[in-house]
Amino acid sequence: MLQTSKAFSSFSVKNIEEAKAFYESIGLKTKVGEMGILELVIDGAENIMLYPKDDHEPATFTVLNFPVASIEQTVDDLIAKGVKFEQYHSEYIKTDEKGISRGSEGPQIAWFKDPSGNILSVLEV
Repeated sequence: MLQTSKAFSSFSVKNIEEAKAFYESIGLKTKVGEMGILELVIDGAENIMLYPKDDHEPATFTVLNFPVASIEQTVDDLIAKGVKFEQYHSEYIKTDEKGISRGSEGPQIAWFKDPSGNILSVLEV
C-alpha cells in the first residue's frame, strides 16, 4: 500500500530564519514554502520539511543523517564553517577529539546540532 509513496521527513525548529541561515551555511539549498515551512532541498531525495514550533524541544536522537564519501574531509570542512561536533564517551559510543566515532561496528559517524538543538550526523559510506 505505501511502497510507492514518496515519503519525506520533517522536524521542528524554534526559528525558521535561524535554521535557514545555518543549513545554507553548511551548503544546503533551502526554499521557504507555504505557512513558513522551510524545505531542505537534497539532491536525489525528497525535500525535508522544517516547521516552526514555539515550544520546540529537540529530539534526543538523530533526526537527519548525511552519508558522505570522506568523513575526515567533511568534518574538517564543517569545523571550518563553525560547526561544533558532539563528544560522546559512553560504553556504547566513543568519539575522538574531532567528534568522530570510529567503532569496529557500524560506520564512522560524527554528530552535531543545528541552532534548535536537533541532532544531525555525517557518516562515511
